[in-house]
Amino acid sequence: MAGEMMSVPPGPPGKLAQLHPRHFFLDTWRQMDREAALEREQRAESGKGYDFRPLVALLLGAVCLSLMEYFGGSRALYDLLEKLRNGSEPDSLWHTLPNSPFFGLVRYVWWSGWRVLGYMAIPIVAIWIMRGRVRDHGLATKGFWEHAWIYGLAYLVVLVCVVVVSFSGEFSSYYPFYKQSSRSWFDFISWELLYAAQFFALEFFFRGYWLKALKPMMGSHAIFAMVVPYCMIHFGKPFVETLGAVIAGVVLGTLAMKTRSIWSGFLIHVSVAVSMDVASLLQGPGLPQVWWPTFS
Repeated sequence: MAGEMMSVPPGPPGKLAQLHPRHFFLDTWRQMDREAALEREQRAESGKGYDFRPLVALLLGAVCLSLMEYFGGSRALYDLLEKLRNGSEPDSLWHTLPNSPFFGLVRYVWWSGWRVLGYMAIPIVAIWIMRGRVRDHGLATKGFWEHAWIYGLAYLVVLVCVVVVSFSGEFSSYYPFYKQSSRSWFDFISWELLYAAQFFALEFFFRGYWLKALKPMMGSHAIFAMVVPYCMIHFGKPFVETLGAVIAGVVLGTLAMKTRSIWSGFLIHVSVAVSMDVASLLQGPGLPQVWWPTFS
């Protein structure tokens, strides 16, 4: 109407404004709900019928978590070696491996390998069987640099917390998991690569596979459904870290949905993990001094 000011819709929030809870959380959750409703509507119109993806993801996830819990630990490795030693020669690998100075690292190869299998390899097979695209489950890198500043800022905030808690006895006695990380740079780097591999698989499982599968039926509530088992896999760790996993799960889940990618979450996770290990070593035996370990 002439003489009246036309209302101009507000533009996208500035970078720092995007971190406001209303923009970072609520806007992302509402967008998820709108997309989920649209996807359900399109599915109904196309006559695709019942959506089995959430059912498969949840049941398969329960199976994978159980496999990792019962077979992905040191006890299962020891039991396997015991069975392989029966009837084998005294100088066979199965007899000598437990006495190897690198057996501690072998245990974490086993641990990390099971996590890569359960968190990533098996879900990828399920995605292929259901004729989905693996890339669509958070692996796309398009637009990553647009949100990379969020990763940097989040890491700096958490790094301050890591430095503060690194002075506690519980922290320095718990990290790093591989207690021979300070023996040599080979030990330290090998451990961190194994650690990073399982973190990537973990991010794919919780923030990629599960959120992609659950979102059409649950919308933004898929994030909170994912947080429950994500918190539970931290049982046995320091209490504060386990509670922190609830907050981290919501933040990383929202970030994955906001950026359409797990890469930022993975980088935050692995950067914090390495920083925690370094901080713990600096409070204890110190960083490695040699490239290759020496044995007496």
